[in-house]
Amino acid sequence: MKNTMKAKETTTRVRNSSNHWPWWRGLLFIELLLGLAVLAVSPLARAVSPPPDGGYSGLNTAEGTDALFSLTTGESNTAMGFEALYSNTTGSANVAVGGSALQHNTGSNNTACGYSALWNNTIGIANTAHGYGTLGSNTTGNENTAIGGGALSGNSIGNNNTATGAGALAFSSTASDNTATGYSALGFNTTGARNV
Repeated sequence: MKNTMKAKETTTRVRNSSNHWPWWRGLLFIELLLGLAVLAVSPLARAVSPPPDGGYSGLNTAEGTDALFSLTTGESNTAMGFEALYSNTTGSANVAVGGSALQHNTGSNNTACGYSALWNNTIGIANTAHGYGTLGSNTTGNENTAIGGGALSGNSIGNNNTATGAGALAFSSTASDNTATGYSALGFNTTGARNV
């Protein structure tokens, strides 16, 4: 009988201890809840400037050392490469792909693909340059298209020129409204206008 009473007492103690939640389990539960809360807000706490993957405010994207370095209020620009769109502050809707492409640009709606393409462009607008050094001297010229290494490379203020082919209209500096197609086509034209 004594053994039976001891067994009942032990069973009662075990049952009672399983009904009580020890205080340390409560602390673990609170720590778990706090940990989940920290994880829920952690993306806000980990924000970096500049954002990763080149995503900037105003729909701007930049990848490469000092790409879009001087940007202030310009929007919808894409700069890929060393110092691409480096000087751009307020210009919008520009695309520069290649080291030093559109490096001095402050204008809008320009597209430059290739090393130093549209390198010297300042306020020129709606220019398209594809190839190494294309439209590299352009400063204020507008609506020029150059495709091929060195095409329209000497143009500074000429407007509405189209040069397709390496070296086409290469020495044209102030001429406007010319169309040159083929290797070095109209390559020595400097100021003549409306040539095909």
